[in-house]
Amino acid sequence: MSAKRFDQARPFLTLALVFAAWLVVPTAVKRVLRAGFFEMQAPVEASASYIRDLQEFWSLKSRSKNELIEAGRDLIHLNAAYEVRLQQDADLRAQLDRLGRLLNLPAPEGYRAEAARVVRRDFSGWWQQLVIRKGSNYGVTVGAPVIYAGGVVGCVREVHAYTSVVELISSPGVRIAACLEGDTRPISYQGGINPSIAAARGEVEYVPVDVFVTPSAPRRVVTSGLGGVFPGGFTIGSLINVEPSSDGLFKSGGVQLDAALSALSEVTVLVPQETPPAAN
Repeated sequence: MSAKRFDQARPFLTLALVFAAWLVVPTAVKRVLRAGFFEMQAPVEASASYIRDLQEFWSLKSRSKNELIEAGRDLIHLNAAYEVRLQQDADLRAQLDRLGRLLNLPAPEGYRAEAARVVRRDFSGWWQQLVIRKGSNYGVTVGAPVIYAGGVVGCVREVHAYTSVVELISSPGVRIAACLEGDTRPISYQGGINPSIAAARGEVEYVPVDVFVTPSAPRRVVTSGLGGVFPGGFTIGSLINVEPSSDGLFKSGGVQLDAALSALSEVTVLVPQETPPAAN
């Protein structure tokens, strides 16, 4: 009878021994094993991503000529609008450069935009992250900001040979120096505990007491440019409610994030570039 009970408990004993052995393994060894496992898994996930891209290509290839003509017209209109925006952007940059030289301000930190396809999404209660198809082979660095057309995606948390892990702004581990649109007073944004089936949200602190918002009249939260990570002006989300904090000096509130974060197929990594030394 005891032998039968031992056979039944053998899987649990083996699992307990493995767990105990893992606890005593040095942290450096755990890190190496984890990185090695990730590197072995990455080619499989990247291959699946390439296959999805190929499927999308052939699905677009099968569309009719009329649909292609309409899509071409839309692209012409978008290109014309982007050309105007580029000219305005170049003029604004020239004005900023002139003001910087007049005021003897230090040159702002430059970034190189690196577009990357999304390989995998993890939106469980523990992981709020994306895996992208570019890593150290494209110069991606840990801590680099990640954006998309709608604003902020998150920060690069891990960099591997051919892939990188991006922690989303919905994750509690992400804090960003922010402000409200049209208001230069700094506030602090942090991701929240988001269930996988609900709309993603974050939280803000140190909101001035004279700020009032409602779900029907929200305020846009943008990056402030402080902290040296994100450039200023990128959208984080919409502040939909505020309430006084415990000290009564500030307010705190909830930020509704863009639903597009859960369906991104491509993002842009802002890889910091070294600022050239100023001429004497």
